[in-house]
Amino acid sequence: MADYTIKKLQDVPDVMGDYPGEMHMFADHLGTEQVAFSYRRMPPDTGGRGSYGHNHQKQDEVYFVIKGTLTFKCGDDEFKIDGGTAVGIPAATVRSAHNDTDEDVELVIVSIKAEDEVQFTEDFWPN
Repeated sequence: MADYTIKKLQDVPDVMGDYPGEMHMFADHLGTEQVAFSYRRMPPDTGGRGSYGHNHQKQDEVYFVIKGTLTFKCGDDEFKIDGGTAVGIPAATVRSAHNDTDEDVELVIVSIKAEDEVQFTEDFWPN
Protein backbone atom coordinates (compact mmCIF):
# COMPACT_ATOMS: atom_id res chain seq x y z
CA MET A 1 0.00 0.00 0.00
CA ALA A 2 1.29 3.46 -0.91
CA ASP A 3 1.96 6.01 1.82
CA TYR A 4 0.30 9.42 1.31
CA THR A 5 -1.97 11.94 3.03
CA ILE A 6 -4.99 13.79 1.64
CA LYS A 7 -6.39 16.93 3.28
CA LYS A 8 -9.19 19.22 2.13
CA LEU A 9 -9.02 22.96 2.80
CA GLN A 10 -11.70 22.67 5.50
CA ASP A 11 -9.58 20.02 7.28
CA VAL A 12 -6.72 22.48 7.88
CA PRO A 13 -7.30 25.28 10.45
CA ASP A 14 -7.23 28.93 9.44
CA VAL A 15 -4.29 30.56 11.29
CA MET A 16 -5.33 34.18 10.61
CA GLY A 17 -7.44 34.61 13.75
CA ASP A 18 -9.35 37.90 13.64
CA TYR A 19 -7.40 39.21 10.63
CA PRO A 20 -9.56 39.34 7.47
CA GLY A 21 -9.19 36.51 4.99
CA GLU A 22 -7.72 33.13 5.68
CA MET A 23 -4.46 31.21 5.66
CA HIS A 24 -4.22 27.44 5.90
CA MET A 25 -0.75 25.97 6.47
CA PHE A 26 -0.83 22.40 5.17
CA ALA A 27 2.67 21.02 5.91
CA ASP A 28 2.11 19.66 9.42
CA HIS A 29 -1.34 18.33 8.49
CA LEU A 30 0.10 16.51 5.49
CA GLY A 31 3.09 15.27 7.48
CA THR A 32 5.64 16.66 5.03
CA GLU A 33 9.27 16.79 6.08
CA GLN A 34 10.68 18.97 3.29
CA VAL A 35 7.91 21.09 1.75
CA ALA A 36 5.80 23.87 3.30
CA PHE A 37 2.56 24.67 1.46
CA SER A 38 0.01 27.33 2.43
CA TYR A 39 -3.26 28.53 0.91
CA ARG A 40 -4.18 32.17 1.46
CA ARG A 41 -7.27 34.21 0.61
CA MET A 42 -6.82 37.97 0.84
CA PRO A 43 -9.93 40.19 0.79
CA PRO A 44 -9.76 43.64 -0.82
CA ASP A 45 -7.40 46.14 0.84
CA THR A 46 -5.59 43.59 3.03
CA GLY A 47 -1.94 42.71 3.30
CA GLY A 48 1.28 44.53 4.05
CA ARG A 49 0.84 48.02 2.59
CA GLY A 50 1.20 50.53 5.43
CA SER A 51 2.96 47.92 7.52
CA TYR A 52 5.99 45.67 7.85
CA GLY A 53 7.83 43.42 5.44
CA HIS A 54 9.55 40.14 6.21
CA ASN A 55 12.38 37.93 5.07
CA HIS A 56 13.89 34.62 6.12
CA GLN A 57 17.33 33.24 6.85
CA LYS A 58 17.04 30.20 4.58
CA GLN A 59 13.52 29.87 3.16
CA ASP A 60 13.06 30.99 -0.42
CA GLU A 61 9.33 31.39 -1.14
CA VAL A 62 7.26 30.91 -4.27
CA TYR A 63 3.95 32.78 -4.38
CA PHE A 64 1.50 31.47 -6.99
CA VAL A 65 -1.58 33.63 -7.54
CA ILE A 66 -4.53 31.41 -8.36
CA LYS A 67 -7.15 34.14 -8.78
CA GLY A 68 -7.05 37.94 -8.81
CA THR A 69 -4.21 40.46 -8.95
CA LEU A 70 -1.74 40.86 -6.09
CA THR A 71 0.67 43.74 -5.57
CA PHE A 72 4.11 42.90 -4.19
CA LYS A 73 6.95 44.93 -2.78
CA CYS A 74 10.31 43.13 -2.88
CA GLY A 75 13.20 45.26 -1.73
CA ASP A 76 12.66 48.61 -3.46
CA ASP A 77 10.60 47.15 -6.34
CA GLU A 78 6.80 47.21 -6.49
CA PHE A 79 4.93 45.10 -9.06
CA LYS A 80 1.66 43.25 -9.70
CA ILE A 81 1.05 39.64 -10.72
CA ASP A 82 -2.19 38.19 -12.01
CA GLY A 83 -3.81 34.80 -11.56
CA GLY A 84 -1.82 32.01 -13.17
CA THR A 85 1.50 33.71 -12.34
CA ALA A 86 4.22 32.81 -9.84
CA VAL A 87 7.01 34.87 -8.31
CA GLY A 88 10.06 33.32 -6.63
CA ILE A 89 11.56 35.37 -3.82
CA PRO A 90 14.99 34.54 -2.31
CA ALA A 91 15.12 34.14 1.48
CA ALA A 92 17.07 37.35 2.17
CA THR A 93 14.78 39.63 0.12
CA VAL A 94 12.42 41.68 2.28
CA ARG A 95 8.90 41.26 0.89
CA SER A 96 5.26 41.99 1.42
CA ALA A 97 2.05 41.60 -0.59
CA HIS A 98 -1.19 43.59 -0.65
CA ASN A 99 -4.54 43.22 -2.38
CA ASP A 100 -5.22 46.62 -3.96
CA THR A 101 -8.28 45.37 -5.88
CA ASP A 102 -12.01 45.13 -5.14
CA GLU A 103 -12.05 41.32 -5.27
CA ASP A 104 -10.55 38.52 -3.19
CA VAL A 105 -7.13 37.22 -4.21
CA GLU A 106 -6.34 33.53 -3.76
CA LEU A 107 -2.78 32.30 -3.69
CA VAL A 108 -0.53 29.44 -2.68
CA ILE A 109 2.82 29.92 -0.93
CA VAL A 110 5.46 27.17 -1.22
CA SER A 111 8.87 26.89 0.44
CA ILE A 112 11.15 24.39 2.09
CA LYS A 113 9.99 23.35 5.53
CA ALA A 114 12.55 24.70 7.96
CA GLU A 115 12.90 25.96 11.47
CA ASP A 116 13.60 29.47 10.26
CA GLU A 117 13.45 32.77 12.05
CA VAL A 118 11.34 35.33 10.26
CA GLN A 119 12.86 38.78 10.35
CA PHE A 120 10.47 41.74 10.27
CA THR A 121 11.21 45.15 8.77
CA GLU A 122 8.98 47.81 10.32
CA ASP A 123 7.66 50.61 8.08
CA PHE A 124 8.74 48.63 5.01
CA TRP A 125 5.79 49.70 2.85
CA PRO A 126 4.32 53.01 3.97
CA ASN A 127 0.96 54.15 2.58
